[in-house]
Amino acid sequence: MNKNTFHWLRLSLCAMIGSAVLNLSGCGTVLPSSSQEPIQRTDFLLNTFVDIKLYDTTDITILDDAMALCKDLESRFSRTLEDSEIYHLNHRAPDKQTVELSEQTAELLSLALNYCERSDGAFDITIEPASSLWDFTSGNKVLPDPVQLEDAVSKIGYESLLVEDQTLTFLTPDTTLDLGAIAKGYIADEIKELLVDRGVKSAIINLGGNVLCIGSKPNGDPFKIGLKKPFASESETFAIANIADMSVVTSGVYERYFELDGNHYHHILNPATGYPYENDLLSVTILSGSSADGDGLSTTCFSLGLEAGMELINSLDGIYGCFIDEDYNIYYSEGMEDFLNEA
Repeated sequence: MNKNTFHWLRLSLCAMIGSAVLNLSGCGTVLPSSSQEPIQRTDFLLNTFVDIKLYDTTDITILDDAMALCKDLESRFSRTLEDSEIYHLNHRAPDKQTVELSEQTAELLSLALNYCERSDGAFDITIEPASSLWDFTSGNKVLPDPVQLEDAVSKIGYESLLVEDQTLTFLTPDTTLDLGAIAKGYIADEIKELLVDRGVKSAIINLGGNVLCIGSKPNGDPFKIGLKKPFASESETFAIANIADMSVVTSGVYERYFELDGNHYHHILNPATGYPYENDLLSVTILSGSSADGDGLSTTCFSLGLEAGMELINSLDGIYGCFIDEDYNIYYSEGMEDFLNEA
């Protein structure tokens, strides 16, 4: 790759910020926003901590409704909750090809399939036969059986899905879904829509590091979001993003992983092999208006690798990216640095 094509720099070994950082797992840490105390709710949903802050209202019922919406959408999109819509799709009868979807599930599937097509299958929501064989959360550090994984890979292929309006057709009987790479972003967008409909003009939605801002601070300044250094503590950031009415989402090899026999195994799986991607990248961060786009693009661009991922981001209006490679070099897309301050 011609490195002159991209602006790059090496991360400093120690990036320090003030002690009043909100520590939530994920890509971004939300820095103090103003002297005005927001109303706030934090719940454990989506297998992470969901935190919502509202700066221009004292109506607690808005927070109640936002969390209820988050819980409802989780109950639709989770592949592990046995009452979820996705769980029922994945455990359908062998002869059942056509299924009627809820409006939101149909919308999310259509959006996700768009990224499957853009990436030519490098991002694939039918990864479930392989992803279900991996366990990145229990601490057991066990590799899938190679024979089982090879069989799982043979069942992967987004081309086997057809969504028309609210009807989903499975073209092969073994196709199953995992929306984990894009569902949080979609849910954040839905929560934003609810808050805006209720008159909120200044807020931060943080779904375990998927950060979506509504408007700006009450004084008109942008919100400050710390971009986390891979494998560092939550307080170590390499840059501060100044954003208003935008989303910050990161996909990285340090989010869910384990080490075994000197090898690093992370949760971003290659649909062609069933094993984690090996492309010299540590993380991809996306700034965008839509959190679903940020979620889909961060995984898509990581899957495509630095050159193809950067080319994709630079082809899109109003979307910006930051890639970090295994040597901790940072590569910015066109216009990304306009939003950043050094940490």
